[in-house]
Amino acid sequence: MTAVDIRQAAGSPLMVSRPISNKLGFSLGWGKLAKWCGYCALILTYFPLFWLALMSVSERPLSGLPFPLSFEHYRALASEPRWIEPFLSSIAIGLAVAVVCMIVATAVGRAIPNARRPGALVLFAVIPLFVPGMSMGAALFIFLRTFLDLKLGYWAVFLGHIVWALPFSLLMVLVIAVRFDHRLLEAAEDLGASAWRRFWDIEFPILRPGIVGAGLFGFLLSFNEILRSTFLRGLETTMPVWNWMMAASQQSQVPIIFSLSTIVLVFTLPLLGGFFWVLFVKLDKS
Repeated sequence: MTAVDIRQAAGSPLMVSRPISNKLGFSLGWGKLAKWCGYCALILTYFPLFWLALMSVSERPLSGLPFPLSFEHYRALASEPRWIEPFLSSIAIGLAVAVVCMIVATAVGRAIPNARRPGALVLFAVIPLFVPGMSMGAALFIFLRTFLDLKLGYWAVFLGHIVWALPFSLLMVLVIAVRFDHRLLEAAEDLGASAWRRFWDIEFPILRPGIVGAGLFGFLLSFNEILRSTFLRGLETTMPVWNWMMAASQQSQVPIIFSLSTIVLVFTLPLLGGFFWVLFVKLDKS
């Protein structure tokens, strides 16, 4: 039987098989169970965020009651200058971590698929994801102080955040890199294109969603990191550390933290939503 005969037979009504979902038992109710489990997961994820935003405009947020509404806590946040320096410091460190993660993750992510044992390299690269933040923070504290003689502060926090964010960024690049057809580079090389032109004209447009994702993850993971920062900050303070200290020591500052956290969510969620739409929806259609 030829390939044409096989395709014609596969398209005939007699050769159409039952959907795989029926074979897996989804007809017995597993499909509905999976759907409702997904709904519950979404509710547990997004409802607390919605409630946080609602409590930020509540007159008595610590009571758990949304009404009466008031923007007093946003006005108090605007008149509270102590959060500005930690906020700007976290943004600066996050941007630096994002740039480093994009460059390093792109370089390593391009090389791993061509390695002799890519699985082992990926394993060693992602192991920091499974190390508890407190353990990694203590280990980095000892390493930076003892071996590098580095003074604790923003530089130490920056290095600790790279160790934390780089594996996530690498995975984002690998998602795209493993799907890359390297025959395109071989064809460009045969046509005389230099290594830089091959990267810029062929690889970079394809890897761009992963590179942007690496930067986003690097920035967000750095901006929200607290465990490693606690060990490495010295006398400096980042935004998550400031939030933790205010919430732990001054109950009156908790409503202000609600307002600040809501502002951060308003900017980060649309940014991440747009990125993942491009990565998983638009990219798959193209």
